[in-house]
Amino acid sequence: MTQSPATDPAPNPHASEDEVRAAYSDPKLANVLYHDWEAGTYDEKWSISYDERCISYATDVFDAVAGERGQPYATAMELGSGTGFFLLNLMQGGVVKKGSVTDLSPGMVEVALRNADNLGLDVDGRVADAERIPYDDNTFDLVVGHAVLHHIPDVQSAFREVLRVLKPGGRFVFAGEPTKIGDFYARRLGRVTWWLTTNITKLPALAGWRRPQEELDESSRAAALEAVVDLHTFDPSELERWALRAGAVDVKAVTDEFSAALVGWPIRTFEAAVPQEKLTVRWRLFAYRAWLRLSALDKKVLAKVLPRELFYNVMITGTKPADPVEL
Repeated sequence: MTQSPATDPAPNPHASEDEVRAAYSDPKLANVLYHDWEAGTYDEKWSISYDERCISYATDVFDAVAGERGQPYATAMELGSGTGFFLLNLMQGGVVKKGSVTDLSPGMVEVALRNADNLGLDVDGRVADAERIPYDDNTFDLVVGHAVLHHIPDVQSAFREVLRVLKPGGRFVFAGEPTKIGDFYARRLGRVTWWLTTNITKLPALAGWRRPQEELDESSRAAALEAVVDLHTFDPSELERWALRAGAVDVKAVTDEFSAALVGWPIRTFEAAVPQEKLTVRWRLFAYRAWLRLSALDKKVLAKVLPRELFYNVMITGTKPADPVEL
């Protein structure tokens, strides 16, 4: 495994009050501070794993929008990789041979490289601004990202950078982005669930289900900063237009998760509001199986009758022209 270059900044998981205050007017700083703070617990928070469960999820999502053409890709970069969830599971699923993780957060790059090392995968990493990607033109066969575009101030600039570092004919795939309508109902479901859970667990009979107050306070502060780092929601058609304007061809956006989001967001919020030891293997299996069943309902039934704008997640793919025009 290749480590991040020594010139990359070090993680800063314990930002000062002055830094946090400054972050409210600087979304890129907010993203660094927030994700450096979350890096060490991010996989646990979002139930991320590197086993068959998440390998299947990553490869299914990839195939749903991009198909199986071109696999395996010789080289791939993940933009805004976080802990490496999408790229590392795609590599384990045989979609990618060699990978590069990039993120604005040094802490996330550090954890992603550690995860890759533990899995024995051929991965290097860089701290990177999506609007100025630190790789040469025509470097990668594939660029991927999961839940990253909504953190980037200038998404169209990021698309242009992605096309620059792709080889002619190379593909990009971004998934896990919130739609405008999906974000509206998901956030409200989350807020109601948080309020109900944190208030009901104040009852003496349910005291064992209440997280310590300092942890709840910390989660509330993180949620406040999350309002700074989440910059966009997307209309699928608008996202397609942005990619086309950046110079991409064969652009297509698809959506998923409607019933799965209506149930999944309350479940995830409840899990964040109670002590982790209360979330037994039985509970986690219940939550996962419920998500699987509802996702199947969304794909097999609801996607055929409901407008794509109603679904929570939007995924987009496109390619760099084989004979690239000036970008």
